[in-house]
Amino acid sequence: MKKKYIIAGAISLFIAYFLYSSLQTVQPEINLNSPDWVSLNEASDLARQTEKLILVDVYEVGCKYCRAMDREVYPDSTVRAVMDPSFVPVKLDGNSEELVSFNGVESTASEFAKSKGAYVFPTTLVLDADGNVINSRTGFMSADELRDFLYRVNS
Repeated sequence: MKKKYIIAGAISLFIAYFLYSSLQTVQPEINLNSPDWVSLNEASDLARQTEKLILVDVYEVGCKYCRAMDREVYPDSTVRAVMDPSFVPVKLDGNSEELVSFNGVESTASEFAKSKGAYVFPTTLVLDADGNVINSRTGFMSADELRDFLYRVNS
């Protein structure tokens, strides 16, 4: 009888150690060339001051395509070459109940995203400083597709 408890205890310790060490080694990936994302609250004023458009990346935390765009597309140097001079970049969690303010109007991030037509993630929105949607695209875009999208919007 004692053998069963000893074996069960050893297995439990092994599993606990394995889980602890596994969770310690999992670290979020840091993108070194990511855009300098600003909050939605700051975007309107910054867009007015710099005469740029607002690029809103509407994402969802559990969305694998959103993470892929964040990891592979936005840090791409060719995308950054188009985005940086002409756009104020904003990331917005489309399912968040966090309060955001845009041009003095306060709403949840989810309500704001839906008001701009972002119901599916990822959605890329291009807004003017007043919040009017100039163009939008739903779904994953490769670096080439996003770069072309930004060129067309900016022309």
